[in-house]
Amino acid sequence: MKIRRLGGTGLKVSEICLGTMTFGHQCDEAVSFAILDRAAERGVTFLDTADAYPVPPTPETAGRTEEIVGKWLAGKRDHFVLATKCRIRVGHGANDEGLSRLHITKAVEDSLRRLRTDRIDLYQAHAPDPDTPLDETLHAFDDLVRQGKVLYVGCSNYPAWQVALSLGISDRLGLARFQCVQPRYNLLYREIESELLPLCHDQGLGVIPYNPLAGGFLTGKYRSLDEPAPNTRFTLGKTGELYRKRYWQQAQLEAVQQLQQFFEPRGRKLTTVAVAWVLAQPGISAAIVGASRPEQLDDSLGAVDLTLDEAELSACDEAWYSLPRA
Repeated sequence: MKIRRLGGTGLKVSEICLGTMTFGHQCDEAVSFAILDRAAERGVTFLDTADAYPVPPTPETAGRTEEIVGKWLAGKRDHFVLATKCRIRVGHGANDEGLSRLHITKAVEDSLRRLRTDRIDLYQAHAPDPDTPLDETLHAFDDLVRQGKVLYVGCSNYPAWQVALSLGISDRLGLARFQCVQPRYNLLYREIESELLPLCHDQGLGVIPYNPLAGGFLTGKYRSLDEPAPNTRFTLGKTGELYRKRYWQQAQLEAVQQLQQFFEPRGRKLTTVAVAWVLAQPGISAAIVGASRPEQLDDSLGAVDLTLDEAELSACDEAWYSLPRA
């Protein structure tokens, strides 16, 4: 496991970040602990969670994942870089979602309590909030940094223009700036290459992509577009609907099949290839991988030892180029 810097900061993170959205729904506490143990044994020191997890997010289940992570971290907190997020609804009240000063102030205290820690190493806006001015959000984050409750701030699912706007506001007002972005990025979805990645390179922002396996679609386990098996990313309530809209299409299935036909004779597992490809892209600080069983991590973690050659990289490019454009 290699260690990389988070963008232009001095923060060091493992090149694989363990995503935890399965903890508390797809995985009970015992299985979640086993997944965390497996990742830690393989050198993962970067953990990502959110106050709204597990998926599918509901007010009734919000916070379960952080509670599990916090319990596991007891006695070993300083060995890990801990990231969490706020924005998605976690209660039924009018202010139980969003990026207002009110919600952020309450959300961070709730996360600190559940995670059993006095600081959050990386605190991220989970998604843009059109109802809150950016400067209000950035002022609230800056206060948390000055108080020492948060060390670095970042954002997830932000388009390039909003990241750029936020950086300008932070620079103009002397506020803590976003130091990293967490976008969706994989062999079947490379839209961030047009604007977001160049912006991050120019501004020294770290990039920690989620979905490197396209919700499991890039494992190659789906051979047809028949109804997916229960308790998978494609069947979890509204989250399942979102993932089916993203990937459950004939063109994506054919692209995955083409990748399998190329890599199987080479003895490469598609899961390992997909994660290795993300790690090989310029400017990537870490790839976020998750699991619902500890053994599922093995192929993903194997990506740190795989270097793709030119022919293999070209095959990966062809998968993206073959997809229809809207």
